[in-house]
Amino acid sequence: MAELRSQMAGTVFEVLVKEGQQVSKGQTVIIIESMKMEIPFEAEDDGVVTKVHVAEGDFVNEDDVLITFS
Repeated sequence: MAELRSQMAGTVFEVLVKEGQQVSKGQTVIIIESMKMEIPFEAEDDGVVTKVHVAEGDFVNEDDVLITFS
């Protein structure tokens, strides 16, 4: 299982995938708002979303797990 972790502290602005969804490498899966900027996070490989660990509006810290893929 692969994990997408936050690279910075911020607020989850938008979750673009759901559990069970197929994703492609480079697909934007979540957007974090930090310092009034929206930062997209992309899937690092092709896979399936097994767990979304955050919801829109949640505050995350650097290195928090955002999404788990299989």
